[in-house]
Amino acid sequence: MNRILLSLVGMGMAAGALGQAPTTAPAAAAAPAGPLKIAVINVDRLVTDSALGKEAFARVKKVADQKKEEGEKLTKELREMEQKLADQGASLADDKKDALQKQYQEKAIAFKRFQDDAQRQLDEAQKKELEELQKRVMPVISQIGKERGFTLIFNKYQSGLVYADDGSDITDEVLKRFNTTVAVPAAEKPAAAAPTGAAAKPTPKKPS
Repeated sequence: MNRILLSLVGMGMAAGALGQAPTTAPAAAAAPAGPLKIAVINVDRLVTDSALGKEAFARVKKVADQKKEEGEKLTKELREMEQKLADQGASLADDKKDALQKQYQEKAIAFKRFQDDAQRQLDEAQKKELEELQKRVMPVISQIGKERGFTLIFNKYQSGLVYADDGSDITDEVLKRFNTTVAVPAAEKPAAAAPTGAAAKPTPKKPS
């Protein structure tokens, strides 16, 4: 079951996929007139600190906890059979001893199959959650990038950069926008304020 737990811990590491280049190349764009303006994001924090990321992590952890509990039950059954073979094996008739050993081998094979299936299910759950999170956070990143005039935004820890000015890290800004726009239901969002400076409509005068 250690592989399941390691995969769960690795969910934050797998979040680096959010910062990878898209598989489909974007249409060619004209070269920027001025110098490149680059920002960096700690993608792991988008998973661990955002409201939706925490919910996704909790769902994956629930799957992992369930499989861990099932695995511990199967492990206990195997150990009990091992102990029975050790305690009674010498006194059992050959046919009964062979039957018990066969039963143990079948249970060991079933346990190995369970481990493989559990790991696959956990990987699928993790992949699904990360893909959904990516789909919902990328528009926020793109919007901030356009508003701030960034040419490129790199994943801080998986982009190959060896140095980045802290002032270029926009993770907090992305998190704030992500938590207050994507994770909040529309009904809870504040109503748009009336435009300032709008002229009040004049009250028509009654004829004298």
